[in-house]
Amino acid sequence: MRIDIITLFPELLSSPFESSILKRAIASNLVKINFHNLRDYAQNKYKQVDDYQYGGGSGMVIKIEPIDRCINYLKNKNNYEEVIYLTPQGEKLTQKISNKLSLSKNIIIICGHYKGIDQRVRDHLVTKEISIGDFVLSGGELAACILCDSIIRLIPGVLGDETSALSDSFQDQLLSYPIYTRPEKYKNWKVPKILLSGDFKKINSWREKNALEKTKRIRPDLLKN
Repeated sequence: MRIDIITLFPELLSSPFESSILKRAIASNLVKINFHNLRDYAQNKYKQVDDYQYGGGSGMVIKIEPIDRCINYLKNKNNYEEVIYLTPQGEKLTQKISNKLSLSKNIIIICGHYKGIDQRVRDHLVTKEISIGDFVLSGGELAACILCDSIIRLIPGVLGDETSALSDSFQDQLLSYPIYTRPEKYKNWKVPKILLSGDFKKINSWREKNALEKTKRIRPDLLKN
């Protein structure tokens, strides 16, 4: 998979891709991450990429020209399944969306900043808008890291045990069941006996029951589907 991220602040993005699972995925050539500084596509000597809003109002808006030039440059080299803009106004990110995007070969992610981007980018260049939650960040860079992590971990070969992702929360519209490890007893807090029984049929039944109960208690909205 190839992911191209268009940003004004590439330095905000580098660190998350330099450790743990994301680092291993890149080192194994399972994914290639490219950062594109939007200012490199500005044509004035000041590298200006933003301007005031038409109609007045507070906050600067990222101009259409540098984004269009950057996307055209990338599309001349690769075919992209999605051009994603990260915005609080987008479709809320779900496991289902991450699963689908993990099957892509090439995607572009646009990180907004300031007040946002010119609407014409969204109307004519963007194919999908995604929000990571009902809140506003200073820019799309942190959201891009979250989106990439949620996608990359699903690529075959990235996780040491490929079945691990199948039992994650939201994969089956349920929150994950409770998990435990050694020691068996700590401060008189004990691991449920069923998990020590070796009877995997009963263990799976216990896990399914507890996942359902947890979902009913914490996220009953998930069960509506």
